[in-house]
Amino acid sequence: MKLVVFACLVAVAVAAPQIRGDAPEYAEIIAYENEDSGDGNFRYSFQTSNGINQNARGYPGSQGQSNIEGSFSFPLDDGRTADVTYIADENGFQPQSDLIPVAPPNPAHVEELLQIVAQLKAQGAQWNDQGERIN
Repeated sequence: MKLVVFACLVAVAVAAPQIRGDAPEYAEIIAYENEDSGDGNFRYSFQTSNGINQNARGYPGSQGQSNIEGSFSFPLDDGRTADVTYIADENGFQPQSDLIPVAPPNPAHVEELLQIVAQLKAQGAQWNDQGERIN
């Protein structure tokens, strides 16, 4: 349910009028589809006159939640289009877009330390929530 509310809030935020200069620019909905089968399965899509598009398909999840797969796009001020696809399921909200920053790779010494930790875990080592080894 929280994911459906979040998706709706994103849609409303994206469709909000953009103010440029002295006059607001209003968007009109030029295409809209909405299907709800009543059993947890649904689909919707819309398109606005200012280039905003969204579509989503929802279905019941394995743990009683609503799973949603969808995408949205909107024009950016520099003329490009922001495209985002996402899955929201028991693993959380998982967006994909070229606009989402990606962390740089770990330095070699960090990878080495992670391998040491993995080896220690395989040998049964455990740590408390303060990072202190307890066995």
